[in-house]
Amino acid sequence: MQSLVRVVTSQESAARDAATIAAGVQARGLMQRAGAAAAAEIALRHRDRLAGGALVFAGPGNNGGDAWVVARALAASGVTVSVVEPVAAKTPDAIAERKLALEVLGESAIDDFGNALETGQSIVVDGLLGTGATGEPRGQIASAIATIQLLAERGATVVSLDVPSGLDASTGATPGPVVSADLTLTFGSMKRGHLVNRDVCGTIVVVDIGLASRDTDLDAVPRLVDERWVAAHVPAFAADAHKGVRKKLAIVGGAEGMAGASILAARSALRSGIGMVKLVVAHETLSPVHEAEPYALGAAWPADDDAVRRDMLDWADAVIVGPGLGRADESRAVLERVLRAWRGPTLLDADAITLFAGRVDELRELLDNRRAVLTPHVVELARLAGVTAQDVLDRRFDIGREIAQRLGATVLLKGVPTIVASPTGERLVSATGTPALATGGSGDVLSGIVGTLLAQTDDPLCAAAAGAWVHGRAAERVPTSAGGAIRGITLDDVVAELRGSWTFDARPSRYPVLAELPAITARA
Repeated sequence: MQSLVRVVTSQESAARDAATIAAGVQARGLMQRAGAAAAAEIALRHRDRLAGGALVFAGPGNNGGDAWVVARALAASGVTVSVVEPVAAKTPDAIAERKLALEVLGESAIDDFGNALETGQSIVVDGLLGTGATGEPRGQIASAIATIQLLAERGATVVSLDVPSGLDASTGATPGPVVSADLTLTFGSMKRGHLVNRDVCGTIVVVDIGLASRDTDLDAVPRLVDERWVAAHVPAFAADAHKGVRKKLAIVGGAEGMAGASILAARSALRSGIGMVKLVVAHETLSPVHEAEPYALGAAWPADDDAVRRDMLDWADAVIVGPGLGRADESRAVLERVLRAWRGPTLLDADAITLFAGRVDELRELLDNRRAVLTPHVVELARLAGVTAQDVLDRRFDIGREIAQRLGATVLLKGVPTIVASPTGERLVSATGTPALATGGSGDVLSGIVGTLLAQTDDPLCAAAAGAWVHGRAAERVPTSAGGAIRGITLDDVVAELRGSWTFDARPSRYPVLAELPAITARA
């Protein structure tokens, strides 16, 4: 099953529009589809608030044309609508939609900033700037953004069309004033900027407007992992399943004083349905590991190849190396001994990645095209690749694919969002999660989930993408205090929510909604 939703840059979005138009759909027809779909979603989600009227901000370009379509559609359904146009419509399609809308609204519907602040409608629609806008908003557009923000402070619900005005659709940058939306309705595809800068987007909803989906260039564009995709790729347990069917996972790590990382990985693996877990840790760590996680087996770090064979080769279906491994010479020796002897499905995390800093080619030789997953965060990938952390952030959607192809292994780059890349160039994006995961040990929990799926599916890309999605979903399920405050949440809370995170709703979504991401808050 393939997700229909692509994660695109501004240029890729424009190319997809162009391909649709070349296939015979008029550009104005796309505008009308977008505006009508947006108006329908606003009416469905905020029907009660629309009783207080809607104020639409229409910019000069095609995003403003979408806004005029929304204004006409809401007015036709009985909503009192006013429109602020800080700069006159400039594109032919926007000019045409403005004329058509005013036939319904009347010229008296055109408002100014001052009066808009006086009347204060309940719903504000931001159609000032679209996906093609870059740089800092200036002049009347900047003033309009400031007005929208003042209305939001006074209690208005803000709905942005395609992107919040002032947000760069490709990078998520906000070099100047930006609209903070409660709801962003985006057309046909998710934009990279939405996922990088969730704070200003509120709830993000992708609506279908009939964009071309058979353009071969789309094969190289990342796809968004959703619940139905995960449901299709996580194996079910048969009624007669036993621990061997659910597979066995060895976790190598736990240097002296670092038992917690291995314990977290084991707990998340058990919550994810693994049949058996063995913690292979430093001799000094065996006792605390047994006390903390009695359901896991234990063994000391292998001192020779015979020990690797006994504790892993003849026992495990997959091996995780890294949680709490440390970076001492002994840790390095254990890592390289395991990688040389074990040839099965392998996950490298944390210190197992850092120990190969700047040694990508050497790691590739050791991995030797096995079914492997690396789960670095930004700094770990930067060390491995020999670049700066900022380089990784600037190219977060692309650099993982480059490293995956160099290593011959799947790379899961943790972050907001998480990008999973295979050696063949395929990329999947997971956008689940909350700031509750921004704490030490979160990556160990993820390793346990992905390691379990790797053992059970033998498919690194699917295991990594589905594991990242479930990891984030568990965080979203943790109850928060009023207002979404996350203080007081621990990884124990996240691991506990894994219990309920493996039941999926695989039903089709409500058309025209193709994907929906909840608003995320980091309020204390």
